[in-house]
Amino acid sequence: MEFFRLLVVTCVLVSAMGQLPSQDILTLLEFKKGITHDPTGYVVDSWNEESIDFNGCPASWNGIVCNGVKVAGVVLDNLGLSANVDLSVFSNLTMLVKLSMANNSISGKIPNNIGDFKGLVYLDISDNLFFSSIPPGIGDLGSLQNLSLAGNNFSGSIPDSISGLSSIQSLDFSRNSLSGELPSSLIELTNLVYLNLSLNGFEKKIPKGFDAMVNLKVFDLHGNSLDGNLDAEFLLLTTAVHVDLSGNLLSSSSSQKQKFLPGLSDTIEYLNLSGNQLTGSLLSGGEPQVFENLRVLDLSHNDLSGELPGFNFVYELQVLKLSNNKFSGFIPNDLLKGDSSVLTELDLSGNNLSGPISMITATTLHTLNLSSNKLSGDLPLLTGNCAVLDLSNNLFEGNLTKLLKWGNIEYLDLSGNRLTGPIPTVTAQFLRLNHLNLSHNSLSSSLPKVITTFPKLTVLDLSYNQLDGRLIPTLLTFPTLQELHLENNKLSGSVEFPVSSSAEPSLHVLDLSLNQLSGYFPDGFGSLTGLHDLNLAGNNFSGSLPTSIGDISSLSSLDISQNHFTGPLPKNFPDSLEHFNASYNDLSGVVPENLRKFPSSSFFPGNSDLQFPNPPPGSTPTEAGHHHKKPIKKIVKVLVIIACVIAVIFFILLAVLIHYMRIRKTRQQSVTSKDIHRQVQHNPSGMGARVGGGGLVVSAEDLMTSHKGSSSEIISPDEKMAVITGFSPSKNSHFSWSPESGDSYTADLSRLDVRSPDRLGGELYFLDDTISFSPEELSRAPAEVLGRSSHGTSYRATLDNGVFLTVKWLREGVAKQRKDFAKEAKKFSNIRHPNVVGLRGYYWGPTQHEKLILSDYISPGSLSSFLYDRPGRKGPPLTWAQRLKIAVDVARGLNYLHFDRAVPHGNLKATNVLLDGPDLNARVADYCLHRLMTQAGTIEQILDAGVLGYRAPELAASKKPLPSFKSDVYAFGVILMELLTGKCAGDVVSGDGGGVDLTDWVRLRVTEGRGSDCFDAALAPELINPASEKGSKEVLGIALRCIRSVSERPGIKTIYEDLSSI
Repeated sequence: MEFFRLLVVTCVLVSAMGQLPSQDILTLLEFKKGITHDPTGYVVDSWNEESIDFNGCPASWNGIVCNGVKVAGVVLDNLGLSANVDLSVFSNLTMLVKLSMANNSISGKIPNNIGDFKGLVYLDISDNLFFSSIPPGIGDLGSLQNLSLAGNNFSGSIPDSISGLSSIQSLDFSRNSLSGELPSSLIELTNLVYLNLSLNGFEKKIPKGFDAMVNLKVFDLHGNSLDGNLDAEFLLLTTAVHVDLSGNLLSSSSSQKQKFLPGLSDTIEYLNLSGNQLTGSLLSGGEPQVFENLRVLDLSHNDLSGELPGFNFVYELQVLKLSNNKFSGFIPNDLLKGDSSVLTELDLSGNNLSGPISMITATTLHTLNLSSNKLSGDLPLLTGNCAVLDLSNNLFEGNLTKLLKWGNIEYLDLSGNRLTGPIPTVTAQFLRLNHLNLSHNSLSSSLPKVITTFPKLTVLDLSYNQLDGRLIPTLLTFPTLQELHLENNKLSGSVEFPVSSSAEPSLHVLDLSLNQLSGYFPDGFGSLTGLHDLNLAGNNFSGSLPTSIGDISSLSSLDISQNHFTGPLPKNFPDSLEHFNASYNDLSGVVPENLRKFPSSSFFPGNSDLQFPNPPPGSTPTEAGHHHKKPIKKIVKVLVIIACVIAVIFFILLAVLIHYMRIRKTRQQSVTSKDIHRQVQHNPSGMGARVGGGGLVVSAEDLMTSHKGSSSEIISPDEKMAVITGFSPSKNSHFSWSPESGDSYTADLSRLDVRSPDRLGGELYFLDDTISFSPEELSRAPAEVLGRSSHGTSYRATLDNGVFLTVKWLREGVAKQRKDFAKEAKKFSNIRHPNVVGLRGYYWGPTQHEKLILSDYISPGSLSSFLYDRPGRKGPPLTWAQRLKIAVDVARGLNYLHFDRAVPHGNLKATNVLLDGPDLNARVADYCLHRLMTQAGTIEQILDAGVLGYRAPELAASKKPLPSFKSDVYAFGVILMELLTGKCAGDVVSGDGGGVDLTDWVRLRVTEGRGSDCFDAALAPELINPASEKGSKEVLGIALRCIRSVSERPGIKTIYEDLSSI
């Protein structure tokens, strides 16, 4: 009996030992420990001890695939998991064949022992947060057939050991921060079918030999910095079906300049070479080769030229994109009328094409973009089956009667032409039309009711025409209409709403500014509960503002300036307001509390009886209600008068002293008084001033020369005084001080007297054909100082037609020789991008200091004037949404410069990020100046960037530094830190160990685990929101990546995409 009991106990113990979790189960439980968030519970709720299968493989666990008693697959795609894991733990799964965790938020590194995953066939960790370099051990995975690391933060170069992936068929490293040269060992992957290395920072030439990879079907290298000549042999011999080399720096060989694309492989169906530096013509004397299978051809954003062929040698072509090149001549009839054509999309925008378009009869053409050319004549009689038609920014004339025969249109843009006459009262039915833009023409007569019969219309833009009459009431409550732009017309009468409307209004944007509308502010606006932007500026509205304005609960922008509104401001304005302007009215009373966050410019000038209990930043006592000041005592008035008299005497003595010193200097040089007079009259600087009625002159050259080498970005108060006392040529001049294109310090000072025919013999060159004026007009233009930098001084010039320009006066000795200067300047012609300030031209004078660069003037100011918490900051602190938008805008502008124009910015800083309009759209300025300057000027500019905190470390270590794409990314990372912290990069930040610069301070805080302490205190209320907090931390991570060492620093395209995804 005792023996029997012992036997039973032994059996139980043996059974229990047999039920211990297997090595595979322990491995999976170890991975589970790293999961911090599982929104669906897919892993956390399923992977537990209670459901363990003691046969060795937990087949009942979600995402686990078993092969007998071993784990063969772990599939956790698209679960929204957040985790910090060590992938090396999976090396314990000895039978693992498939590991897939795509599209989560999992972070970690590829372990150095990745080569131990001997049996792995499929590895996909794409679209996560993995980082580090790719270890050489990756080449030991001889069985691997599919490898995807796309959409992470991997950096460094691809190791040469990649050739060890002898079985690989699909390789995807796209959307990372990889850099360096492409290893030639890639061509040893003979089984490769799919290769995607796009959106990284790879440089230098593409290795030879990819055409010998007979199994290759997809070859995608777009969005890198690859250069050298386009490999014509590869295009001719490859077996690939999909080839994308867009967004690089590839150029044409000497043979391709004669005829681009002399031949293509029969296998290529998709070919994208856009955004490179390709030149040449698509036509030649010989018979063109037939491209039988090519379906998509994109050659846009290059420098191709010449006339267009008919493309009748491409039988299957469905999509043709040739935009933003230099093609000229007529559009071939075969593209628009070809019966045999199967084209569905044609984009020829942004070229120099000319001639008329009589009709479009291609039966398959769905999308046609001919915008920004020089097409002329009447509108086409027929549009075939086009659903998307863009003919904007051409020279079309005549009226709109041709629209009667147009049908099936869904998107129609005819803006920026020379169209005249009325909008027809009878048109095609346009049953599918959702976007109609007829702006910037010369259309006249009243609004026809036919536009209210288009059942799917969502956007209607008739702005900048000569339309008159009354506003159609039903337009405001049209059920599908979301945007209505009628600004700058001659509409009159009151704004009325229909008595009743069965449908809910969908209007989000309503712009009625710059018309002749009158009457009271309609109560009906309160029914537009979904309205975001309302602009009534520049009309004749009167009366008081109704409380119903508070019913527009989602209103974010309201402009009622330049009207005749009276009475108090209602106290129930929606809290959602981000932009507000009520200046130039006759409002009175106290500004409501929820409007006091806006700057004084939102209320003044005008509204003299309006009061601020506590004036906002930037307001003056006069603006805040000068009618309610306490009386100033007589003795104070006397003291003020005495001080003014003393100041005037001081300035006169100072001017006399300067005059005396100049006369003394002139006498030493034995110059006669007659010569002195001639020198004054022909002042080569072009800027002079007279004090009083005498002949005392102080040149701009004297002032500028004294500041050579200065790294100051703006003129100091002392310099400001020097300008005031030294420049005053005529009492009709208007010269203002403004350090950041913003609030002006007005004084009766000098004009920007560039040159006039009787003085200077320089020449004025324009870089595009959208603006034209004479040198005399520029010479007459009143000027306002905007700021100074190491390479010159900037002014705002006002032309006779009221157009503002920014004029940068380059300091003497910084500009290249004329031939090189002109050659480089032409490369910046026709820059059109919403986040890049356009360059308009330049002036070249006969002397060294007469070099001017003309560009668009952007208002209200620079990022620095809105961001830093300093006296005079414009408006309230920027919101998190505004800061994130600015970051995305700047990244988009840099991405355009890097990939579409193939040039680094070279001078990126907060003062060169200009905010445009009420929405504060960010635009980068002062770009590529290093291309126009001497080496000495470039070095000085880089030293200036170092003082201000934006210089990349590799530039500091170089004897002959030159701006690069990667140095731009570094400077952008610094700007991101400024946006997050509200601090200036050039300031010394107090740290635990003393003062440090901004980048070191942020790094230190993040290393200590106190990254959130970096954020601007003004953002604290917003960052309580989990989404905003998460976004701010993601931006901080991106900023830290931007300031890594140059080899690990990502490209701007990666940064732009990451910011856009937040």
